[in-house]
Amino acid sequence: MLNVVIVDDTEINVTLLRHLVAKLEDCASYCFTDPKQGLAWCQVQMPDLVLVDYMMPDLDGIEFIRRLRGTPGRENIPILMITANDEVKVRYDALTAGANDFLTKPVDRTEFIARSRNMLALRVSQKHLEDKASWLAEEVQKATAELVNRERETILRLSRAAEFRDPETGVHIQRMARYSCLIAAKMGLSPADQELILNAAPMHDVGKVGIPDHILLKPGKLDQDEFEIMKTHTTMGGRILGGSSSKLLETAAQIALTHHEKFDGSGYPNGLIGEEIPLLGRIVAVADVFDALTSARPYKPAWSHERAVDLLREGAGSHFDPACVEVFLDNLDAVQEIQSRFKDEE
Repeated sequence: MLNVVIVDDTEINVTLLRHLVAKLEDCASYCFTDPKQGLAWCQVQMPDLVLVDYMMPDLDGIEFIRRLRGTPGRENIPILMITANDEVKVRYDALTAGANDFLTKPVDRTEFIARSRNMLALRVSQKHLEDKASWLAEEVQKATAELVNRERETILRLSRAAEFRDPETGVHIQRMARYSCLIAAKMGLSPADQELILNAAPMHDVGKVGIPDHILLKPGKLDQDEFEIMKTHTTMGGRILGGSSSKLLETAAQIALTHHEKFDGSGYPNGLIGEEIPLLGRIVAVADVFDALTSARPYKPAWSHERAVDLLREGAGSHFDPACVEVFLDNLDAVQEIQSRFKDEE
């Protein structure tokens, strides 16, 4: 059913037009003698054709059209102006305001039906195109969601590949990713960036797949040569993940490369200082160190919560970005809730 709106301040004209609209197929008419009421209806409801008189008090037909066209979603609604005025300027003004066609009073029945059918056919075509565009947008959204899910699955598998070679557990990467997301949220990053760091942070150590077992799995402290080799996991992670058209993989590459940089420039691999270190790398540094300290490993027992917090405080400004540490320590209740949800297996 198509909605035809009739706006004319003279009741007899409204009655005539309503009678003519009844001759059209599948149309319902909505009639207004007050142009402001008619405009208000059209701004709330969706008309398919508007028949509007030119000469009306308070709000003439041209101003009516101009206001209707200024309403979102009403830019292409067919409008047929009905006027007894033959002046060319009136027609030019109406066309400029957004009228599609004209009828001259007294209205000829045959001409009215022909022009109205043309306008309604235009509207039906518009609605079909809108429906098709909406369907296409929905299909694109579905396809995009599928690609994102496949990308995340690939990333999860990459993270697991590193996990199988590392004594750290899979629960560690879940915790540190959520700590990272928490810090990002409390620092005011957008929801999109929060999700980005949540999905990218688990890949921070993917470069460890290239570290020899005798170094990666060594239970004791690494000597200097071994530590130099261990440090290369950052650059290897950057190379594994970098060069992709995927924003997620590029973000993961950035985190892998920079999460061992230190705020005072004493970190590796590039000795970046302060804000030279990408923000997401600074965030992950706090989350990763805190969880590593508070988790038991074959080579060390878990630190107490208080001892790990003290180390973060001491390292603010040297190892860590002070702003990231402050946000983390201001939300320790949320940190402990994450720890409770994602506990290491016995």
